[in-house]
Amino acid sequence: MKALHLVLIFASLTSYTLNAQQVTDRKEVVSKHELNFDKLSTSWDEGIPLGNGMVGALVWQKGNNLHLSLDRADLWDMRPMKGLHRKEFSYKWVEGQVEKKDYGIVQKYFDEPYDTEPAPSKIPGGALEFEIQNWGTVSSVRLSPKEAICEVKWQNGIVLKTFVHAVKPVGWFRFENLKGDFIPHLIAPKYQGEVKVSGDPVGGDDLARLGYKQGKVTQQGNTISYEQEGWGGFKYQISVTWKKINNATIEGVWSVTSQYPGTKINPVAESVVKKTLESGYNTDLKSHIAWWEKFWSKSSIQVPDPLLEKQWYLEQYKFGSAARRGAPPISLQAVWTADNGRLPPWKGDYHHDLNTQLSYWPSYSGNHLEEGLGYIDDLEKNKANYKRYTKMYFGNDGLAVPGVTTLDGTEMGGWIQYSFSPTVSAWLGHHYYLQWRYSMDRKFLEQKAYPWIKDVAKHLEQTTVIDEKGFRKLPISSSPEMNDNDISAWFHQNTNYDLALMTFTFKTAAELATELGLKEEALHWKKIGDQFPDYARTVNNEMMVTPTMPYTESHRHFSHLMAIHPLGLIKWEDGEKAQSTIKNTLNLVDKIGPDYWCGYSYSWMANLKAREKDGEGAAHDLEIFAKAFCLKNSFHVNGDQTKSGYSKFQYKPFTLEGNFAFAAGLQEMLLQSYAGFIEIMPAVPVSWKDISFNTLRAEGAFLVSASKKEGIITEIKIVAEQGGKTKLKLPFKNWKIESGEKVNTKEISEEFIELQFDKGGSIILKNKDTRY
Repeated sequence: MKALHLVLIFASLTSYTLNAQQVTDRKEVVSKHELNFDKLSTSWDEGIPLGNGMVGALVWQKGNNLHLSLDRADLWDMRPMKGLHRKEFSYKWVEGQVEKKDYGIVQKYFDEPYDTEPAPSKIPGGALEFEIQNWGTVSSVRLSPKEAICEVKWQNGIVLKTFVHAVKPVGWFRFENLKGDFIPHLIAPKYQGEVKVSGDPVGGDDLARLGYKQGKVTQQGNTISYEQEGWGGFKYQISVTWKKINNATIEGVWSVTSQYPGTKINPVAESVVKKTLESGYNTDLKSHIAWWEKFWSKSSIQVPDPLLEKQWYLEQYKFGSAARRGAPPISLQAVWTADNGRLPPWKGDYHHDLNTQLSYWPSYSGNHLEEGLGYIDDLEKNKANYKRYTKMYFGNDGLAVPGVTTLDGTEMGGWIQYSFSPTVSAWLGHHYYLQWRYSMDRKFLEQKAYPWIKDVAKHLEQTTVIDEKGFRKLPISSSPEMNDNDISAWFHQNTNYDLALMTFTFKTAAELATELGLKEEALHWKKIGDQFPDYARTVNNEMMVTPTMPYTESHRHFSHLMAIHPLGLIKWEDGEKAQSTIKNTLNLVDKIGPDYWCGYSYSWMANLKAREKDGEGAAHDLEIFAKAFCLKNSFHVNGDQTKSGYSKFQYKPFTLEGNFAFAAGLQEMLLQSYAGFIEIMPAVPVSWKDISFNTLRAEGAFLVSASKKEGIITEIKIVAEQGGKTKLKLPFKNWKIESGEKVNTKEISEEFIELQFDKGGSIILKNKDTRY
């Protein structure tokens, strides 16, 4: 017994040493992936991004001035979409128009206002400018993802250090080695003036279309403030203040604050910045860096493809800059609204037919559940509004969510096959399910996950009908964004998209009800779920859009593949039929080609190929995304910027979902757990000989680390955050337990080992056939 006790103590100390080394490695690898340029960008969308989920900034040069675009996530024009809520506003009425083939009136009432009306819309904040024309040439521009700080140096010795505080609604700037006058300006958006652009939801209407009275900029000493009133009594304020530290150093703070009528009175920006300035730059810098150190400690990866590794760290940085609890969720551009005198692309809104969902994919296996909860919090906050919409449009008491919404979840219309789709809330329900599976937080399951999915199931049960063959279906179904907004985008059979989401909802409702001991509810949901047909496939076992519409034309949205990914209803692990479906379908998509793909299409395809266990294919698509669909500051743009034939789209509006789906795709290559077991590096290229990752998260709330050297997986570590049972697919034949605490192991086959953990238990497995 004594000898065994000593071995366990030694193993525990070894484990601690490994963890300390991992922390050092993480800091070093993050530091490798800075952005470095020899000049400032001259375009807002290529500026250096800084943010904290609520406020954000872009650092760039406009004319002869240093320009900081300032934004806040809740700056919105919330006027109702004109003409939307008329007596015809109902799914049943639309169904009737589709039956009559009289669809022009539907487009006029519900699609066109989104294109022709300037609002509701996200609106920009303003900007700070500093006169730098006498400073000479910029020598370097650096973004440190590790510390979330931007540093700009000029050849004359002047240095700017600027950051958006990790948790406070403020940004700091510090100028060192100043040699002359310090002249800042607060630049207000032009809400008055000639309207040159209108009815352009992609490029953005001119701000003057909003009809605001121009706000005022005032200055008192070293404080400049700007207050703007928007629609319906909404107001926001920007303020900046600064002080001289010595003859050559200036420190300053800016903030953007908002106030909606009838809500709790918030401190105004002017009082925020004055109070913050008193605390001092160094004090705030310390707490700011501490937050980012904690963020980066959550997970790390190292892969032999430098392009993909760098892009992953930049995506993690942007996710940390855009996602927070207590702030609105990630919208199309998050806290980096267009600073070009126009409204943001697609009104900077919340698109729930892909964009918000893809943006949170990396939070789960990336071990950033806390940031991911900001998405759930907002859905919960808006739940009463969603139920109002559900009753008004669908006429039932379940839960539907509009596919395109304002800040508070109100519907905006536009291509109603998707903006009023009956299954939007089901896709959002998948995020509730993932949050439960990756956290195993029972309180979350009881109070949020099951209630949401149960309400969605109620809605879908009441919305669907039984067809002549005895199967359950939607009266009219669609598949984003097949056939755009034409009447032909409606189908009288379930699309594979809608079918997958409905199948997922009832399957999951039954699973969660069973977990909670609600037997009657579980039986009811299973009974409803059993009434849906199988997915539509061709004779070659390829997924179709509908039973009468095969996939024959290149398309940006892989909506017909939802059952494969992200829902995981058709799994490679299910056997020959499933593997044939996945392989043949993805081969068909590749064969038809990417003519009409966007950047996010490549990111999503990488996730799909990872589920196919195709490491080469997944890496190839991620490489195309990183080199052809990202600007130099790492922002995803929809079109191929290299004009290399990766897409016929070559335009430049930027949205964030492609970035975050990229991160999820690389994580999917390194770790999978959706099939009921943990699989290490299931989809990496054969040429990737040396790989490691630390504390990626698996379903069941297991934190997994692993390393591969010279082509052989050498070590796996699993920590059970909540305890419980899992299976590990063994990547090596001869293995040993290097250390184990609060864990029982059981070999159930040559391929699998079962692990039963107590809470906080851990195990390190090593490959006996290596020298490492």
